Amino acid sequence: MAMLSAEPTRKSRLLGAKLALVGALCLAPGVFAVAQSALMPSGAAQAAEEASPLAHVVARTQTAHRLVITAFGSSSTEGIGASAPEMSYPSRLSAELRSAVAPEVDVSVLNRGVGGDTIDDMMRRLPNIIAEHPDLVIWQIGANDPLRGISLEHFTARTLEGIATLRRAGIDVMLMDPQFCNVLSRAAATPAFREAIRAIGEETGVPVIRRYALMRGWLRDGLIKMDQMLASDGLHMTDGGYALLAQNVAEQILAEIGEHRARVVAAR
Repeated sequence: MAMLSAEPTRKSRLLGAKLALVGALCLAPGVFAVAQSALMPSGAAQAAEEASPLAHVVARTQTAHRLVITAFGSSSTEGIGASAPEMSYPSRLSAELRSAVAPEVDVSVLNRGVGGDTIDDMMRRLPNIIAEHPDLVIWQIGANDPLRGISLEHFTARTLEGIATLRRAGIDVMLMDPQFCNVLSRAAATPAFREAIRAIGEETGVPVIRRYALMRGWLRDGLIKMDQMLASDGLHMTDGGYALLAQNVAEQILAEIGEHRARVVAAR
């Protein structure tokens, strides 16, 4: 879609994110070790490293030049509504990140979305996700639960349990809230689930990809039309919507890593 690639504001944001990432991903392991020992006279920088929500992502790319991301969720992670698997948001995210990082950094994005999954379904699959040893899990949640009558309290408790389990396994986490669409708009409980996800992010320090707000913003700014963003079922995204989602997720990941490096430098 020409209007996606021609949008100058997105290009400038992505360029800034790429530049911020250079210092995080492009240092050779030996150079990073020397710089770290020379510039860390106290424990302040170490504390900043540990406090970052994507500390494991940065550490892995600096020492192994390898980044494995698992896209974990339901149908919008699986790619229902896309014209082909390679048009899903995880596939597009992989392409976005590969174009942004240094060539020697091996980036892979695993698609572990299953249509219709609720929080309990995903918690049952969580051990399989952990067994693949990703550096980062992007956890898309909260779309099916309000449609299935799952209580907000149960959803919140299980989400917190899942985040704690992933962190104990040394895996960074980002959350993604439900999409803006007609079907979810008709579910009275949807706004409460959306707000709960944001509150969980604030409580745990986990970054939240605010998909609902992003999608409304794309429409408001004229980046895409409703029938280009959503399928005729009024629920699932299409190629155009997934492309924009992947772009925005990539930007947020790069920005989080750039902010991480800035916090460490400031603490030295």
